[in-house]
Amino acid sequence: LTGNEPLTILPLTSEMEEAAIKAHYKVCDRLKLEKKQRRMCRRDPGVAETLMEAISMSALECQYQFRFERWNCTLEGRYRASLLKRGFKETAFLYAISSAGLTHAMAKACSAGRMERCTCDEAPDLENREAWQWGGCGDNLKYSNKFVKEFLGRKPNKDLRARVDFHNNLVGMKVIKAGVETTCKCHGVSGSCTVRTCWRQLSPFHEIGKQLKQKYETSLKVGSTTNEATGEGDISPPKKSIPGHSDQIPRTTDLVYIDDSPSFCMMSRYSPGTSGRKCYKDKNCDSICCGRGHNTQSRVVTRPCQCQVRWCCYVECKQCTQREEVYTCKD
Repeated sequence: LTGNEPLTILPLTSEMEEAAIKAHYKVCDRLKLEKKQRRMCRRDPGVAETLMEAISMSALECQYQFRFERWNCTLEGRYRASLLKRGFKETAFLYAISSAGLTHAMAKACSAGRMERCTCDEAPDLENREAWQWGGCGDNLKYSNKFVKEFLGRKPNKDLRARVDFHNNLVGMKVIKAGVETTCKCHGVSGSCTVRTCWRQLSPFHEIGKQLKQKYETSLKVGSTTNEATGEGDISPPKKSIPGHSDQIPRTTDLVYIDDSPSFCMMSRYSPGTSGRKCYKDKNCDSICCGRGHNTQSRVVTRPCQCQVRWCCYVECKQCTQREEVYTCKD
C-alpha cells in the first residue's frame, strides 16, 4: 500500500472498540506531536504503539553507545530540552538515532502485521527471478521511509539549524537503508538449493547505533552559504578556519553540527555533570572525572557461580562471595 488510500472506518460494534480508539487517540495526544504528526498518528492504530517503541529503542541505544562518556545521553526533561535548543554534535546524534529508530520500528511493524496501511515488503528488483522465489515477510523499508519523511516534514530553505536537523534526520534513515540484507532459505530435493525463498531484513538496531556513534566521532562543524542559482541556503564548512576542524565539505552521510559542545564535566542546563559517576579505573576514569580524580570503595557482593544444568530442566548454582572495588568521580 502507498499510504494514499482512504482509511475505511468500520462502524463500531462494541464499547470495547470505541474505548480502544479513544485510548489510541490519547497516546497520540500524550506524545506532544505537531498538528500534522498527530493526524498521521491517529489515522492508523499501529502508529502510536510504533512511535512509543521507536522513542524507547532510540533512547536506550543512545544511552548504551555513550555509557562510557562524559555525556551519557542523559535525557531527563530539562536536559533534553536544553540540548535540543542548541546545535551540538550530541544533538546531531539524537536527531539521527531518533529518525533511524522510527524508520526501523515502522518497517518492522509493517512486516509484523501491526499496521493497517502496510504489510510485508515486496521486492521486484531481486536478481535471477526464475531461481529466486520471493517469500517470507520482508521488513517494509519502502513504506517506512515514505512515512518517516512525511512525518518529519519537508526540507527547510533558509534557517541553518532547521537544515542541519533535517540533514541529520536523513543520515539516520540512510544508515538503516544501507544495512538492509537479503536473507534466503533453500527449498529442493535432498536439501538442494534449486529454489530459494528470500526476504529483506534490517540490521539489528545495535549495529545501527554503533555506526551512528562512529559518525558522531567524525561529525563536521558547518556554517551556511546561499546557493546563487536557486537562492536557497546550503550547508557548508565554516567561513573562518577553525583549529582542529576540517574544511571538508560534508557529505550526505556525515553528521553535522553548528555549535561547539560544552565539556559536560560540571552540572549545567545540558547535563548533571560527572560528579559521583561510576567509572572504570583503567578505561575512562581520567576522562570522565575531568581531572578531579576518583574515589574508591570496596564492597562485598554475592553472585551465583559454578552453575550446572540439571536434567530436566533447571539450573543449579552455588553462591560465591567476592570483594570488588567501585570507582566514582570526585566532586
